[in-house]
Amino acid sequence: MAREQFVLGIDNGGTVIKAALFSPDGKEIAVASRQTDIITPRPGYMERDMDNLWEQNCACIRQVIAASGAPSAAIAGVAVCGHGKGLYPWGRDGKPAYNGIISTDNRAWQYPRNWKQEGTFDAVYPRLCQQIMACQPVSLLAWFKDHDRAVYDNIGQIFSVTDYIRFRLTGEAWSEATNISGSGLMNVRDATVDRDLLAALGIEEAAGMIPPLRYSGERCGAVTAESAELTGLAPGTPVAGGMFDIDACAIAMSVTRPEQLCTITGTWSINEFISRAPITGTCVAMNSLYAIPGFYLLEESSATSAGNLEWVIQNCLGNEQVPGGKKLYQHLDDLAESVPPDSCDVYFLPFLYGSNRHPLAKASFVGLTSFHGKAHLLRSVFEGVAFSAKSHIDKLLSIRQAPEAVRLAGGAANSRFWVQMFADVLELPIETVTGVKELGALGCGMAAAVAAGIYKDYNEAAEAMVRISPPVFPDPGNSALYRPKYEKYAAVCEALDTVWGRFEV
Repeated sequence: MAREQFVLGIDNGGTVIKAALFSPDGKEIAVASRQTDIITPRPGYMERDMDNLWEQNCACIRQVIAASGAPSAAIAGVAVCGHGKGLYPWGRDGKPAYNGIISTDNRAWQYPRNWKQEGTFDAVYPRLCQQIMACQPVSLLAWFKDHDRAVYDNIGQIFSVTDYIRFRLTGEAWSEATNISGSGLMNVRDATVDRDLLAALGIEEAAGMIPPLRYSGERCGAVTAESAELTGLAPGTPVAGGMFDIDACAIAMSVTRPEQLCTITGTWSINEFISRAPITGTCVAMNSLYAIPGFYLLEESSATSAGNLEWVIQNCLGNEQVPGGKKLYQHLDDLAESVPPDSCDVYFLPFLYGSNRHPLAKASFVGLTSFHGKAHLLRSVFEGVAFSAKSHIDKLLSIRQAPEAVRLAGGAANSRFWVQMFADVLELPIETVTGVKELGALGCGMAAAVAAGIYKDYNEAAEAMVRISPPVFPDPGNSALYRPKYEKYAAVCEALDTVWGRFEV
């Protein structure tokens, strides 16, 4: 009788670590999570202690193994995903060179602007194939070179959070393709590290800091004896390359064909599809390497999604009285839904963590009067997140045909009300994944299954491990109401674009 096998996926988001154990048929056996502390030494700075992050990952892995009851020897493979961008620098002295920097950090906002103004961006774009953002390693490294040279000179290896946690598990340093290709440090067109490109951006030295390239489903070492002691994993357990969390969610939604399109609603609004070649010279911001070799991921994104609702809950609804028998999120859905779409003329700009419009834009409620109450504010938050996603998806659809349906993941996918709103605003059917709570971890589990030889590729893994819900269709009446509302939202954003520059420090 064959031994039962499992795969472990570990998802390092901007604030929460989640680990989940899966069977080869995609059943979620156990889930564990840990919160990580965010360090904000100055406005716009978003950091966390790298050693503490590793310790919390170890605790999360131990917790999920204990909760599952599975013997560690039955875990056939492990993979890690995590937030993209940011920077986790490892020092030449064998210690973290600085705190980890997460993807909502904005300290380096001037660098993308300056590179555009001086023409540098136009010169490198044909090779870079993506816009440059303040939170990308390319901008952060340039910032360190100018503002903290001691840190810059001590950096031995540049890691994404995925690469960093895998490095601590295995002791081997690799640059996984989906992460490094979204860093601003890579010639994405040719899938190479390009020293001339880095020199043009003023950080030629960074070429020596980038570990060798590996792909998401490739084996990238094994759990060391030291890591086994800390995590409860068996020494020698294979560890796959893993991937950027937006690729992990897409893989877990069985996005394996170019005609598909998906939206992920976490802290970031991630809207994406895959292509056999990069598509440049358009309004679409990002091309990167996809988890499936041979494909590129085209992405429109900003930190304007469901994280805004979480902020509202934590900072404005701490004493909210939830009716008996209801959970908080269902209560908030019901409150927002109690206001019809044509009765809410309040507009929320979901820019608490950054903007897809202006580097200094701030979150705002616009149109408030004494008539409005909590339900109106909540509905405007739900709508603002959906409207921001639409602004990205409209750019994607300007260069391709509309999909049969949009696959939705993240916080919004857990809300029946929000799923219907996305369908109505986008005027497209919405599909979600059933039976699994942690999609990022599932995508990692699929990578681990491929690396361990359980499946030959992601297509075979998706067929066995992913189940898609029936679509939720748009309500034509609501769609007709949302069209003029979206135009007003866009007009408010455009008007305020002329104001944000006055916030420059």
